[in-house]
Amino acid sequence: MKRIYAPWRTQYTQKKDVYRNNDVQDECIFCSQFATNMDEKFFIIKRYSHCALMLNTFPYNAGHLLVIPFEHTATLYALNQKTREECMEVISHATQVIGSVLNPEGFNIGINMGKAAGASIPTHVHIHVLPRWSGDTNFLPTLADTKQISVDLLQVFEQFKKVFNQ
Repeated sequence: MKRIYAPWRTQYTQKKDVYRNNDVQDECIFCSQFATNMDEKFFIIKRYSHCALMLNTFPYNAGHLLVIPFEHTATLYALNQKTREECMEVISHATQVIGSVLNPEGFNIGINMGKAAGASIPTHVHIHVLPRWSGDTNFLPTLADTKQISVDLLQVFEQFKKVFNQ
């Protein structure tokens, strides 16, 4: 069996089911990270009035961003209107920035609400902004349950941070 070195995934794959189960979550990882004000450590690119933009540390592809409301709720409809509006503006801007930095051929923008829908953190709604390239899928996820990410997360974080904060 061949293996791909992906040390950043260990933190996620070895974590207890605390952040993947609606019933046992004691603490929200997003709320905890926002409270620390250690944005560099948690790859928080920018804080806005009602939400933050964060680099996904368990990405599907290079440049995978998360738009996360500060308001802790599991659903979109529970967010106030200003938060929903700001999230949409941040998503729009994020696609422009990702486009200029990484030159993807397309985007997936999605929300998984609830554990059954695939939400790994189901109690705090968040939006994925995922750059896509033709041919960015291959046999590894299917055969080996492995996704190869061929970029340095810290380098991508620094590039995005510079552009978003101009």
